[in-house]
Amino acid sequence: MKVTLKILLIVAVIVLAYICCRSILDPIEFNAERDKREQAIIARLIDIRKAQIEYKNMHGEHAGSFDDLAKFLNEEKLPFLIKEGALSDEQLEAGLTEQEAVKQGLIRRDTFWVTAKDTLFGRDFNADQLRMVPMAPNPVQFKMDTATLTSSSGYVIKVFEAGVSYDDYLGDLDAQQVYNLKDRAEKLDRYAGLRVGSLTEINNNAGNWE
Repeated sequence: MKVTLKILLIVAVIVLAYICCRSILDPIEFNAERDKREQAIIARLIDIRKAQIEYKNMHGEHAGSFDDLAKFLNEEKLPFLIKEGALSDEQLEAGLTEQEAVKQGLIRRDTFWVTAKDTLFGRDFNADQLRMVPMAPNPVQFKMDTATLTSSSGYVIKVFEAGVSYDDYLGDLDAQQVYNLKDRAEKLDRYAGLRVGSLTEINNNAGNWE
């Protein structure tokens, strides 16, 4: 009987130690995986913001869909300025302008027109993948939309928003940890995930991680 009790006690201690260990390790492992995924997602959201800003510069409004954004990047062209040479302090003090220096052949300023994708990201960038959430457990696209807001001073401002929820990119991880994140976001009245821009406030296209 005593031997049985000792065995049961040892088993209970081992189980308790395992539970305590997992209670410590599980959040650490969850946060490590979350950080890895969020770094990749934030980088993609920054690319979306960069493309949307340039799209608005060209068209006066943001792209309403990823199809429009990809078409812009793949087909439309932006000016790319090549600069060779610079005016010296003596030339500047003498009142020489860049335009005059170019005419005299002292410096070179050439403008080439290249696709928006090449200008903003480089030739190897895949504009069609901009919509996809990296490292999500299942293929999922960012949700994106546009709106028009009026500032407190009466200015009409075009805005956009692109984001992805915790469920979409953390849904295969510990359910309790994901629930805790969503519950905290709800209590703080924050977006439950990662997002750049906003459809309800003028935030200069900021990301909610910034």
